Amino acid sequence: MKTSSVLQAIRTWVINQIYRFYEKRLSNTIKNGEVPRHVGLILDGNRRWAKELGLDPTLGHQYGFEKLKEVLQWCWEIGIGTVTVYALSTENLKRPKGEVDALIALAEKAFNDVIESKEIHERGVRIRALGRLHLLKESLREAVRKAEESTKSYSDRRLNIAIAYGGRAEILDAARKIISDVINGDLEVGDINEETFAKYLYTAEDPDPDLIIRTSGEERLSGFLLWQSAYSEFYFMDVYWPELRKIDLLRAIRTYQRRQRRFGT
Repeated sequence: MKTSSVLQAIRTWVINQIYRFYEKRLSNTIKNGEVPRHVGLILDGNRRWAKELGLDPTLGHQYGFEKLKEVLQWCWEIGIGTVTVYALSTENLKRPKGEVDALIALAEKAFNDVIESKEIHERGVRIRALGRLHLLKESLREAVRKAEESTKSYSDRRLNIAIAYGGRAEILDAARKIISDVINGDLEVGDINEETFAKYLYTAEDPDPDLIIRTSGEERLSGFLLWQSAYSEFYFMDVYWPELRKIDLLRAIRTYQRRQRRFGT
């Protein structure tokens, strides 16, 4: 073996050891703090990551899906009870047909995988899809229905998949349901307050997110959980979603724990 190859191998080994040490240190640190009950994830940067590597953008989404499965494992190990993932917005459905078809096919595979997932069933993860599902093709809606049905009795953990989702659309849908209930006599106008309104949102059964994480360096919500995020903490990181490491997630949790949350101003 050439000297340069030996040095490279040693360097790689040292870096890996440092990484493991730092990851373990971070893990031990956050164990002593309050873990967020509900974390929102905006999976951004899949296409840009693929393009920078000279890959087809659709491959970025495939790698992003594999990364999501890994990140969910980390969340559950940390003790996060509810995770909401921004998988597909209503705006995403307006992208070129080839890319949209690939995204829909990937989503359909993901929901079908849930039914056979040993990890999902062993951990007691309840799956729910949030969004205007009627905009999706029938086969995907059927996969969603089966995934939700197969996990509906679980209560240990919750995984919400925001698909065909828009924050403004969610608020409009809630308003329409409220108006309908008022007209039908099921709700009094005087009973409408913030608590009542929240019960009409897609996330009615969940606490508001304590922390929302977005990758890729963008610092905006893009319509994600607009009502629910009023008092959430935000964490934006300069890493594309497929490149996310466990230490990146742990740093986000540590930053959350160091902040003094204020509800009001």
